[in-house]
Amino acid sequence: MEQNNADAVRIQTSVLNALEKKVLIWLAQRQPRWVTSDMLTYIGVFGAVVIAAGYILASRNINFLWLSSLGFIINWYGDSLDGTLARVRKTQRPVYGYYLDHTVDAINEVMIFVGVGLSGLMHMEIALLALVMYLLMTINVSINAHLKKEFKLTYASMGPTEFRIIMIIINTLFATISPLREFSHSFTICGSEFTFKALDYIGVVIVLILALMHLMTVRKDIKDYAEMDPIPQND
Repeated sequence: MEQNNADAVRIQTSVLNALEKKVLIWLAQRQPRWVTSDMLTYIGVFGAVVIAAGYILASRNINFLWLSSLGFIINWYGDSLDGTLARVRKTQRPVYGYYLDHTVDAINEVMIFVGVGLSGLMHMEIALLALVMYLLMTINVSINAHLKKEFKLTYASMGPTEFRIIMIIINTLFATISPLREFSHSFTICGSEFTFKALDYIGVVIVLILALMHLMTVRKDIKDYAEMDPIPQND
């Protein structure tokens, strides 16, 4: 759901933003009257369940990654369209929507990352570390929505839609390229042996990118807040 703090300015600069906005408005204008924003929100949750189920079942049959990719499409449809529908119909509920949005998003993210960790393609520890970094970014967005009145939805021209597309591409590659999903590399650190698969390395890269983005964002925010809230000068 894309509804947010009533006073916060939405900052959306992703690569696909302009095209996506037109598509979402087109879809919202053609939804039956019985379709509501809340209904779309729960369709997004159902999509997250499908994503997680696809990853978990992929541990038995790699072709279930196609189910996971379908889940990303369902999740996009519900999660991206619910707020647009409310705006098109002028039925926004900023406070209710903001709460439901962030609560549901957190649940969806937990299901997706845990599902990846149970897929057998990535160590659970790496999946959970990626989840932690993603949630840290989400928390920072929520804080700034209240303090800065800015609701930043994209970083480095990437937003949730681009993330979904990347995951669908990764799923497709792993479902169709046997050497990629069968790749493994063992190494020793401090006397302990580890075996990483291809998706483990992708997960580590994602964690490092999210960590760097978070550090850069926090560094900028601290500077901005220091200027907004300077140290009082005592006479």
